[in-house]
Amino acid sequence: MRIGQGFDVHPFSRDEGRPLVLGGVLVEGRGLSGHSDADVVAHALADAVLGAAALGDIGTHFPDTDPAFAGADSIALLAQAVTMAEGAGLAPVNADCTILAEEPRLAPHLAPMAERLSATIGAPVSVKATRGEGLGAIGRAEGIACLAIVLLAPLES
Repeated sequence: MRIGQGFDVHPFSRDEGRPLVLGGVLVEGRGLSGHSDADVVAHALADAVLGAAALGDIGTHFPDTDPAFAGADSIALLAQAVTMAEGAGLAPVNADCTILAEEPRLAPHLAPMAERLSATIGAPVSVKATRGEGLGAIGRAEGIACLAIVLLAPLES
């Protein structure tokens, strides 16, 4: 069994037309700035998967300096991270994600995020959200962050 932890944070975009994507779900609110679709939940979970498999991090495999990943669907990147872990003989058992966001309110979107992420990694994913309560940049609603933890187990032969 291997445990991995991932973290990601993105500021809100100045582009008012940029969509907000979290956990592969389109959410009403200001979009996040980033090279890909800036899905902090998928990014944190991909980092957790890669870390648990000792395969580096999302920036190593999908660098923001590579034009091929401009506007990339982060759920596809997460799926690729899972495939890489499987190539190393490991598969997800379960994962847990905590989103830190002052805005928007995420409660109505948590179940769809969990379903989309679970389908992507092939294991149960729990998704919860909390607020910064006015502390720091996140608490001042300058962006959104996510912490993810995943458990990988050896593939059954």
